[in-house]
Amino acid sequence: MTEDSIYTEFEDRSIVFENLEHEPVHTVEDSAGIHAALPAAHTKNLFLKDKQGAFWLITLPHDKRADLKAFAALLGAGKFSFGKPEDMERLLGVQPGAVTPLAAANAPEGQINLVFDAAFRTAQRIAVHPLRNTATIALPFVALEAWLREKDVATQTVALP
Repeated sequence: MTEDSIYTEFEDRSIVFENLEHEPVHTVEDSAGIHAALPAAHTKNLFLKDKQGAFWLITLPHDKRADLKAFAALLGAGKFSFGKPEDMERLLGVQPGAVTPLAAANAPEGQINLVFDAAFRTAQRIAVHPLRNTATIALPFVALEAWLREKDVATQTVALP
């Protein structure tokens, strides 16, 4: 998937989204100004690998503390460590700083476990990168979930501790 093909698919499915171009962001702290300019539930995305070698993409609210030990226990993943940039590029087709649940559509089926925090279920829109860290798009969470299902991306939505 490319950014353009994602936008085309969204338009073909009448998924309403808003796009904001901005300077490159690499951390949640870098993105603070974007939050005011693009109202939505902004995300923090963690590309992880468990002890058995399985890869995970965990998407949580930008202001939620990432407790890898608690996440691993909840998800039955053993122990998490951060995935290597070369694995991220191979599986998701993105660079560090541009991790997004949209990239899960690039992964071979069954190669990435995508988990969303349950907090997104009550948000009007979710804000994610469109495969690059110089833009952010906001779209309804239910529309994102439906699009991912169409791409055969299995997702879990759980209340992360």
